Amino acid sequence: MKLPALAFVAAALGLSVGAVQAQTASVAKKPVATQKAHAKKAVTKKGVPAKTAKAVEANTPVESLSQRLTDGELAIAKTIQTGTIPCELGAHVTVTADEKNPGFFYVSSGKQRYYMHPVESRTGAVRMEDNRAGALWLQLGNKSMLMNQKLGQRVADACTTPAQRAVAAQLETHPQPALFDAPKP
Repeated sequence: MKLPALAFVAAALGLSVGAVQAQTASVAKKPVATQKAHAKKAVTKKGVPAKTAKAVEANTPVESLSQRLTDGELAIAKTIQTGTIPCELGAHVTVTADEKNPGFFYVSSGKQRYYMHPVESRTGAVRMEDNRAGALWLQLGNKSMLMNQKLGQRVADACTTPAQRAVAAQLETHPQPALFDAPKP
């Protein structure tokens, strides 16, 4: 009786050893497969030959910044008031025309500096934008403001030039009629 029980135990151990060996073999195979995947070299891009790059540059027309503006935007640029403009709360905005690129302006307030160009608007307001920085200069008849559209806040408000102060004084003495008021007989 001891012999069949021992044979049974040996058989049971033999099967489990075989199963363990099979699991070990499959586990051993996985690292080899992952090592092969890591052994592949990364594909590198080849650069364009220098002769080809020079030929493309020679035949590609170079467009200056002012040529990118429409006639309407260049007309708007002529109406932009330049100089150091005082604003509320002691802030100042400096608007300077770019001599090299007509229609483009340097706008700065404190440590913030922008390179702006005019944009046509439906409202008649003079609008300049710096798309890279997300800044907007809005010039109305009686005041101007500098806004940071990315942050959603005004950088400087109620900026007025002497011409804008004259328009504001005229609006105080001769206000525009309200849209919803009845016309005077």
